[in-house]
Amino acid sequence: MASRVSDEPCTTAVVQLSHRAAQLLHLAAQGLLRRGTRKARKPDVTAAIARMGMLQIDTINVVARSPYMVLFSRLGSYREAWLDEALAEGRLAEAWAHEASFVPSAEYHYHRDYRLGRAGHWAHRMAERTHAEARTDMDALLARIRREGPLRAADFERDAPGSKGWWGWKPEKKWLEAWFALGELMVLRRDRFQRVYDLADRVTARWPEPLPAGVMDEAAVREYFIVRSVEALGVARARWLADYYRLKPRVTDEELAPLVARGVLRRVAVEGWDEAAYVQASHAALLEQATSNTLRATRTTLLSPFDPVVWDRARAIGLFGFEYTIECYTPAAKRCYGYYVLPILHRGRLVGRLDAKAHRSSGLFQVLGVWLEEGVQPSPALVDGIATAIIECAAWHGTPRVTVESGQPKGLAAQLKRACQR
Repeated sequence: MASRVSDEPCTTAVVQLSHRAAQLLHLAAQGLLRRGTRKARKPDVTAAIARMGMLQIDTINVVARSPYMVLFSRLGSYREAWLDEALAEGRLAEAWAHEASFVPSAEYHYHRDYRLGRAGHWAHRMAERTHAEARTDMDALLARIRREGPLRAADFERDAPGSKGWWGWKPEKKWLEAWFALGELMVLRRDRFQRVYDLADRVTARWPEPLPAGVMDEAAVREYFIVRSVEALGVARARWLADYYRLKPRVTDEELAPLVARGVLRRVAVEGWDEAAYVQASHAALLEQATSNTLRATRTTLLSPFDPVVWDRARAIGLFGFEYTIECYTPAAKRCYGYYVLPILHRGRLVGRLDAKAHRSSGLFQVLGVWLEEGVQPSPALVDGIATAIIECAAWHGTPRVTVESGQPKGLAAQLKRACQR
């Protein structure tokens, strides 16, 4: 979804939004407001990623790897292969964005040309350090790919175990990732989710649309990412914007003022917020619906822990009053809920969380626990919505047998069990 930028001055009065309208505007921008009216199609995958601006990559596979799960939350049942095919066809690229992410290939040059702006990112720092320590070996690896063509980390055989750090990767994997972070290598495709690396210019040469020539000005790239962040979030405070594309320094109201003056952004006031918020110009129709209270949320679904809606803890609290921590990186004894807990979105509200595990070999979708937020009552409509979301997710996984082992408040697990058996 391309950002529409205008240089026309903006003299429109500040729009007033209720807090509920702000929530719905955010979900509409993210593609999470309503259920689809048809089955998902292959182009919907790239359209969803374009809407979000990126799709964060994570390899944890307890339920589904995060990028596939984020798409499921928006599209419902779809073929996971469509994501892999879009990458191989050059409609998507991999880049460091929020973190390692799929991005629209049409926007890749912004990520390529913002490397100086991301020089402080941990992946870039590690890549620079690795290159300084292993320059000769890294150059030899690059020469091999130039000579032999695309390669995986698995194509570099090594008997010795991997080293500490970088997740215990063997040296060749670290060198591949370092060249990826430094821009010399790109991901051509994935084989069973393993990256296949090739020279960056050979990857982009295969794309349907050529990359723009030249290098963009860093300030122009930063402005583009700021505008894209507002577009992807629907409505946002200035202090939420830097996190989306990992911009430094932080974004301020002063930096956004010229964009408001040019009509690129619209300043709005949200009930209960003591600072300005912003809406991107392309969302004028959605903003009109939000102010007239005609946005309606009907979707109930499970979200990935790495979904854009919840990956910024402060934003999730500010928009939804939902405090969320990804506990897979927390020692088991210190977890409040579970290893891979999925937020539950119901009709425009984050109403609870669910800890699940998909046992693909036995066809079992195991719900270890479900917890509703304080003050949320298990009404029949809510129970039915959550049960439907569980059943749909389980069927998409090929794990149609569902068990629900515990729930809060009392009696929730039993209600969900009955609803899942209908």
